[in-house]
Amino acid sequence: MTIRLLLADDHPVVRAGLRAVLDTEPDFAVVAEAATAERAVELAASGDAVDVVLMDLQFGRGMHGCEATALITARPGAPRVLVLTTYDTDADILAAVEAGASGYLLKDAPPEELAAAVRTAAAGQSALAPAVALRLMDRVRTPAEALTKRELEVLQLVADGLSNQQISKKLFLSQATVKSHLVHVYAKLGVDSRTSAVAAAATRRLIRTG
Repeated sequence: MTIRLLLADDHPVVRAGLRAVLDTEPDFAVVAEAATAERAVELAASGDAVDVVLMDLQFGRGMHGCEATALITARPGAPRVLVLTTYDTDADILAAVEAGASGYLLKDAPPEELAAAVRTAAAGQSALAPAVALRLMDRVRTPAEALTKRELEVLQLVADGLSNQQISKKLFLSQATVKSHLVHVYAKLGVDSRTSAVAAAATRRLIRTG
C-alpha cells in the first residue's frame, strides 16, 4: 500500500531535500507540496487523498504549523500530521500534540528514522523522536515542577517582548490571571523576575528565544 505524502515547509530547499529522501522509499509517494500552512490546510482538505502531512511549525508571518495541524486533524477522515521541525521546546511539543499531531520529529533525524515515523503515523500510532519522548516522560515524572501548557504560552509571550496587558488580550485572560501564571512560573523555576524566568526557561529548552 502506498503512503501518500504532503510536504508543508516554507523553504524550497527543505522540501526538495525531503522529497529526495522520501522518494527512495518504495511505499511512499509525495503527492503535494505547500509553502504555507494555509496552503497545506487547503491541500489536505482537497479531493486528492493524502495519508500523512509532514508539517513544519514556523511559516514566516503566516499561519503557525500548530494552527494548521488543528484545522487539518479536525476533519473526519483527515490525514495524519507528523510535525517535522528544528524546535524541541516543551512549548512547541505540547502545542503540537494538543493540536492533534500524530508525531513529532526533528529535522536532523536520520532518513531511516523519518521513514519509520511516517509509517507509524500512517498506521495511526504515535511517532515521537527519542529526545521528544524523553522530554514528555520527564514532565510526567515530575508534574509538580513542570510548567503547564498555559504557563508555557504566557512565558513564551513574555520572551517575545509582550507586556502583561498585551498577553491578556492575546490569550483572552484577565491581567490578574496572567500575573498568577507568572507567579507559578517563578516558583517552579526558582526565579523572581521576568528576565530570569525567560533565561531559565530558555536554558532548559522550555521556550524559544531569539
